[in-house]
Amino acid sequence: MTHPGSKDVSGSDFFRLQGLRKRVFLTQLPLSSIMVVIVLIAMAFYPASFHEPLFIASLVLHAFLFLAALAVPWGKMPRGSFLLIPYLDFLAIGLLRAGNQQFLTAVGLLYFFPVFWLGAAGLARRTAVVVSVITALLVVWLPVLTSPSGFTLEQLAKPLLFPLVIFAFATTVVVMTHTANIQRKALKDKDQLLRKVLADSQQHEQLLQTVLDTVAVGVVVVDADGNDLMMNSAQSLLHRHAMPDDIADPEEKELLVFNQDSVTPVPAEDRPVRRAIRAEEFTNYQLWVGTGETARAVSTAARPMRDAQGNFDGAVIAFHDITDMLSALEAKNDFVSNVSHEFRTPLTSIQGYLEMALEESANLPSDVETYLSIASRNVDRLSSLVADLLSTDSVTLNVARADAAQLVFDSVGSAAPAAAANNVVLTTEVHTPLVAFIDARRVGQVLDNLVSNAVKYSPDGGSVTVRAWAEGSDLSCEVQDTGMGMSSAEQAEAFTKFFRAKSAMQRSIPGIGLGLIISKTIVTRHGGTISLRSERGVGTSISFVLPGCLATVESTATTTRNEGFSLEDAP
Repeated sequence: MTHPGSKDVSGSDFFRLQGLRKRVFLTQLPLSSIMVVIVLIAMAFYPASFHEPLFIASLVLHAFLFLAALAVPWGKMPRGSFLLIPYLDFLAIGLLRAGNQQFLTAVGLLYFFPVFWLGAAGLARRTAVVVSVITALLVVWLPVLTSPSGFTLEQLAKPLLFPLVIFAFATTVVVMTHTANIQRKALKDKDQLLRKVLADSQQHEQLLQTVLDTVAVGVVVVDADGNDLMMNSAQSLLHRHAMPDDIADPEEKELLVFNQDSVTPVPAEDRPVRRAIRAEEFTNYQLWVGTGETARAVSTAARPMRDAQGNFDGAVIAFHDITDMLSALEAKNDFVSNVSHEFRTPLTSIQGYLEMALEESANLPSDVETYLSIASRNVDRLSSLVADLLSTDSVTLNVARADAAQLVFDSVGSAAPAAAANNVVLTTEVHTPLVAFIDARRVGQVLDNLVSNAVKYSPDGGSVTVRAWAEGSDLSCEVQDTGMGMSSAEQAEAFTKFFRAKSAMQRSIPGIGLGLIISKTIVTRHGGTISLRSERGVGTSISFVLPGCLATVESTATTTRNEGFSLEDAP
């Protein structure tokens, strides 16, 4: 135990929990209470005891010690000064034992009170044990040593059990108190550590909540049962949009959540949170929340959380408000549609004059006729592109017998001037003949888009190889370049309408981001598939397959061409 004025407090739990004067008083109180009982017994049965000086001295000393325990401001006294009371208790008990005329038995048991006090105080532990044993020895030996008839060793050895018991008791109390102090200190340190961890956790939680409230994306964290663990302010706002006016605390199935048409309610099991707690992982799951003017379009994504054993432990769901983005896209589509309509008139005029010029082809030099033919063909394709701008989802096909190999050669020839400007070598590897039932104009448009992209995205030179071959009755084509390549993120968006790679925009490579989506639509309309492989700095390969379209499966030859860089070499 330590003086309360000191900074390092130790000792028993009891001495730590109360003020020092109160603690001293309460510790002395049991012994003083017993002394009151002894006085009452003496008054009732042994009044002669009050004529015994030692008995009176014991009572006076006990009363003095009780009043001292109550009145002395021990907190202002020197450290450990309160231990004077248990030391004097030994003397008071000794006087009582000597002066009670043997009307009370087992008075020696009272020694356990000061022994316990000294042992539990936590101060001068060895001294407490030694003093307790010496006092016990004096109690049992003093009458023997002061006997008028003298003493023997046997007389000294007979009462040794009591001092030994006191020694064992004092040692046990000291050891247990010391052990308890160590455990208490360990618990206190652990408590401080836990409080620090709790404070850090609360600080981190507050920081996380602040960060989440800063972002414009709604975020909600749920446990494995779908109960909300955390929700940021953006998500709270979206949640309010989804709440019905007549339900104060709606369940998930009662929220106003609709499909992309903003009319059809989304079934409860298909809603983002329900999907998330089934451990589903999804991205860009679009829907509408709310009704009327307050309705918002959101794109949702979810990722599951796992515990240390890999078991599902909840999910994080993000709600991105894309209402403004959809409005912007709609405005952009309107703009593109208006511009496309404006393009039609001049294109029709150009096409008409080119056709008039080609009607006089007999009077034109052969190279001029070639130039005009290429220009006319590309005007036709530009007209088709304008039509596609108006509706990329409404591509119609006019399937007829066509030579797919010639379509490859035509596309490569059209790209020859741009290839020459970029120092790109064009190569074709085509199995001939490749007679197929396809929409030649549309498939030619696909090849033009792919070859044109391959050349454009090889601004530092390189090679572009166009392959076409038969796989049974399927027509397979591939356009491979050694150009800039794309990152994995760019590949994921490559077939998205109006998507432009960041590297292309940084190098001011022209384009509007429709070529690949149009090509995919055309291939899909033919029942085919299109795929892309790319690596940044290595190049890109795009291939497509048109199933069951070949008129014949026999290939008679493989034609390989390395295209030059003059218009005269264009077919």
